[in-house]
Amino acid sequence: MKNERILLSHGGGGQRTSELIRNLMLPLLRNPILDRLDDSACLSMPGTELALTTDSYVVDPIFFPGGDIGRLAACGTINDLSMQAAEPLYMTLALILEEGLAVADLERLLSSFAAVLKETGVQVVTGDTKVVERGKGSGVYINTTGLGVRRYATSGSVAAARPGDAVLITGTLGDHGMAVMSRREGLRFESEIVSDVAPLWPMVRALLEALPEIHSLRDPTRGGLTAALCDIAQASKVAVRIRETAVPVNPAVRGACGLLGLDPLGVANEGKAVVVLPAKYADQALHLLRAMPLGREAAVIGEVIASPAGVALLRTTIGGERILTVPVGEDLPRIC
Repeated sequence: MKNERILLSHGGGGQRTSELIRNLMLPLLRNPILDRLDDSACLSMPGTELALTTDSYVVDPIFFPGGDIGRLAACGTINDLSMQAAEPLYMTLALILEEGLAVADLERLLSSFAAVLKETGVQVVTGDTKVVERGKGSGVYINTTGLGVRRYATSGSVAAARPGDAVLITGTLGDHGMAVMSRREGLRFESEIVSDVAPLWPMVRALLEALPEIHSLRDPTRGGLTAALCDIAQASKVAVRIRETAVPVNPAVRGACGLLGLDPLGVANEGKAVVVLPAKYADQALHLLRAMPLGREAAVIGEVIASPAGVALLRTTIGGERILTVPVGEDLPRIC
């Protein structure tokens, strides 16, 4: 890659992102923990299993229907820890502010951030603030690092799916990406599309406490459900097959995706989780999820099979089958 330049698509969660990580970053930084490429690093300490994650948020606009960059940063970090079956405990908060940002706007997004912390019991324990010149920061960027403790036997790893497992999604797809896109482009729809951004830990904790086995957890953020399923299939060396008719999508989101030529399966979510577990527990998991506010639209959408290994498949509404592939770049940049 030495003759290339960084493109927006290198940060899109697709093939170019994967190439940047695998061809440039991993060879220079690799170690057994980083090589797993999970959402959080699971760290072994004497008597304790920790999970550590970091992320940066550059969403444009910083306020959107259903949330803002503050709520997004808090939830995104908590959710990455949750996907490793780790209880989120501590967080760092680093702000890069643009000269001219209204203090009232900063207070509003920090209030959103704090509300998520209060809801989940997570504490910010250190941070940093920098200011850049006007016109060079898009208002505000946020970087966070989260630390959690793994208290359950489940690993949640994308490499733990097994043939015979059921695949569940905890709610409708594409709400976040379409909410941000509609505000950015000034689009108006009959029903307002609202971001699903929410902390997943309370729902995930209930699953972990009730069910003896959960194999894999993944939040379908950048790249949407398609990227999440491809990650699971490749890491676990299995095939994941889902049914298009079983995948829940809000009618307004489906209409917006149709208008913009997008596939709802590839649009980002910020309050949903893919849950992979033995099929015998699928009904119990579904009942539990639907009893919680974030899981009312949960559905069993497919199953894990042995082959073709490393491939995600979609059984279409007309009965055919096609391979799901992650886009090279990103259909909707600056979504998170």
